[in-house]
Parts: sequence; C-alpha cells; structure tokens
Amino acid sequence: MKRLFFLNVLVIAILLSGLYVVIKKGEKLPVKPVQTQVQTVLQDKDVSKVAVPITGMSQALGQFAENAKHPLSLLLLQILVIIVASRIFSLLLMLLGQQSVIGEILAGIFLGPSVMGLLFPDFFHFIFPANSLGTLQFLSQIGLAFFMFIIGMELDLKIIRSKARDALFVSNVSIAIPFVLGVGLAYYLYADYAPSGVGFLAFCLFIGISVSITAFPVLARILQERNMTKTPVGSMAIVCAATDDVSAWCILAVVIAIAKAGAIASALFTIILAMVFVTLMLLVVKPFLAKVFSKQLSKEDPGKLTVAFSFLTLLCSAYIAELIGIHALFGSFLAGVIMPQNINFKQKITEKLEDVSVLVLLPIFFAFTGLRTQIGLLNDSHAWVAFGFILLVAVGGKFGGSTFASKFAGQSWKNSIMLGALMNTRGLMELIVLNIGYDLGILSPQIFAMMVLMALATTLMTGPCLNLIEWISLKREVARHRSI
Repeated sequence: MKRLFFLNVLVIAILLSGLYVVIKKGEKLPVKPVQTQVQTVLQDKDVSKVAVPITGMSQALGQFAENAKHPLSLLLLQILVIIVASRIFSLLLMLLGQQSVIGEILAGIFLGPSVMGLLFPDFFHFIFPANSLGTLQFLSQIGLAFFMFIIGMELDLKIIRSKARDALFVSNVSIAIPFVLGVGLAYYLYADYAPSGVGFLAFCLFIGISVSITAFPVLARILQERNMTKTPVGSMAIVCAATDDVSAWCILAVVIAIAKAGAIASALFTIILAMVFVTLMLLVVKPFLAKVFSKQLSKEDPGKLTVAFSFLTLLCSAYIAELIGIHALFGSFLAGVIMPQNINFKQKITEKLEDVSVLVLLPIFFAFTGLRTQIGLLNDSHAWVAFGFILLVAVGGKFGGSTFASKFAGQSWKNSIMLGALMNTRGLMELIVLNIGYDLGILSPQIFAMMVLMALATTLMTGPCLNLIEWISLKREVARHRSI
C-alpha cells in the first residue's frame, strides 16, 4: 500500500513539474500583435506592456455576465425557474382542490408579461428574452409529444371498440352545437371587436372553432391525475376529445385556407392525407409492430432495441402528422395507440418516459403557453359583458351539447354530466388556436384576451364540477341504501 501511495505521489509530482517547465518556457514566447483597431491606436506599442484598466474582480464579473447570457445557461435557468414556479403553484392549487395542471398554467401566466413582465420588467426580460423562446418552445413540444404517447398507450382499446360509435356521435355533437352558437355570437361581436380589413366569414369561423375545441392534453392530464384514464368515462372522454380535436384541426385548416385567399383545396388535401395516415397506422403499422415485438413481449425487460424502436415510431409518427398539418401531438398519441397491448411492455416504456415528461418537460409546455399570453386587455364594462356572453355560449354549447349527446347515446346521467364537464375543458389547445388566429390578424387583441380568459375559466371549472358530481352521486347512493 505504501509503495503504491509513494508511486502515485511521484507520478503526480513529475506531471506537475512538467507542466511548470512548459508553462514557464511558454511565457517567454513572443506574443502575436492583436489585429484590431486597438493596435492602430497603440501605434505598434508592445501589447503586453499596455495597462488594461480592468481589475481582476471586474473582469471575473464580466465573464460571469457573459456566461449567464449563453443560450445553454439561459435555457437551464429558464427550466429551473419554470419547474420551481410550477411546483409552488401546483401545490397551492391542489390545496384548493384543483388539479396540478391548473397550477402549471397559472405559473406560466405569472412568469409571463401579464404579471412578472408588468411588475419586474428587467428581471422578466433577463430570464425570458424574446430570442430565447424558440428553443423553449421546441423543448416543450417534445415533452408534450412524449406525454401524448404515454396517454395513447394507456387506452383500453377494447372499451374504445365497444363505444366507438357513441364516442364519434358525442364528439360530433360537442363540436357542432358550440360551433353554430359561436358563429351566431360572432354576428354581434363583429362590429366592435373584429380587426379592420377582416371579413365576417373568417372572423365568425374562428370564433366558432375557438368555443368548440377541447383541450386534449389538459383533459388527458386531469384524467391521469384522477386515475380515470382506464375507466369507461375516462376512455370515452379521451376518444371523444381526440376525435374532437382532429375535427377541430381540420376545420381550423379550412378557416386558415379561407383566410389566406380561399385555398380550400389545400385544406381538403390535408384532411384526405390525415385519413390515409390514420388508416395506415392502424391497419399496417400496428400489425407490423406486433410482429416485430412478438419475441420481446414475453421477456421481463423489453430490451434497449425494442425501446429504441418504440421511440423511433413515436418520432416518425409525430413528424408525419406535423408534415400533414394536423399537429405532432396527434401523431404521438396515435403512435401510443398502436403499440402492443402487452402490460409489461407498456409499463417498461412508461417508466422510461413518464418521470421526465410529466415532471420536467410538460410543465415547460404549459409555462411557455402562459408566457405568450397577455391578460389585462379588458378595460371597460362593455368588454366584460361581451366576455360573459362568450363564456355562456362556450359552456352552454360544449357542456350541454356533450351531456345530452352522451345521454342520448345510452350513458347514465352521472356519466353523461361527467363527460360534459370533461369535454368543456379547453385550456392550452385553445390558446394555441387563439395564437394562430391572432398571428393571422383574424382576432383583435381584445377578443384574443376574452378567449384566453374563457379557456382558463372552463379549465378551472372541470375539477370542481367533477367533485360536485361525485359528491351528489355518493350522497344519493347513501340515501338509497338507507331507505332499503
């Protein structure tokens, strides 16, 4: 032991001695002149003899400031701030009986221009400069894609097959009723809130789609937190919301095409491509994956090659969906749906994705959307009255339409009302749609703010509504048992 110790000391001493000799000799080498404007001013003076009026501490602080502005340092700081804020707001909202996802949305709004940008503008622009939001957006989209892949794998396809017709009917009604009501509401909003130069057709269609969309990822997150993803109501809600949003994106494509000089043919082409894509994934890719994974499914550990192939399927599906124009998250969800139904396989894949996507990447998605949202644009009573009518039409059309459609399809009143409450969740998918309309110039800043508030209000309603329904159902069940 002593021999090895002294040998290590000797090796280190030799290395340090060598470094010392090389550095000392290197310091004697001539310094090349700096080829800048400074050299001209110095008039060929020896640069090594010029006194630099910067102290060591100032130089260190300057280097620290430069390091803080580096894209990687800034991204890490943004992620740290978002996660801390999301956890704080999630805990506060959970104490109030809300889902943590609501806290993540509010955290994003708090960190954005509506609160922090207003109260601490210098701090806000330091942490979230405009040129850094692109990287944050891409990272948030990756987290959302992973999350939707997990949700797709958790679906019970047997329940879906048995209720596919009901889900399609409920989805169609839940879009049609609020869409028509929204178009009617747009007739009264157009004169006061439509931007100049925007025709009524594009404006009314955008109002219609804004009040009829369901927040697919937020609804999925709420179902996951309440352990409802595998229940009949949860499975029905997921299928309805997925169908609902695919339809909404197709309608949105038509609206965008109309807004861009009436190119309806391109929107129809997008719809046809989406139908072909879904058909190929279900009828071709799904059996192919089952055949490829057949030998690995019986093992306790699927293996790295199987996991890598699953991720490759996820990324390819999301990429194709994005190319088609129906958003990458639907491709991610569809990739999860076509994965083999082996329980061990699903658990292993979920374990590898869930912690990172749910706890780190997904809050970035919610926070990023909040960073783009500005609240406080409603500055008169007339605007608040208009917002009240928007909220009434949105809740009445979506909640009421989904509830009565579900009851007509044979569901119990409890399940029908719960499905209506879930389908009324709009949240961030609506905010994405609203930002598209705002960027196209179809929505004015005021109507945009009203729609954002409506999206938040309908999302906040979901948890209390579900709790109230369960409480009333339990109370009736107890009363029924007592009367027997």
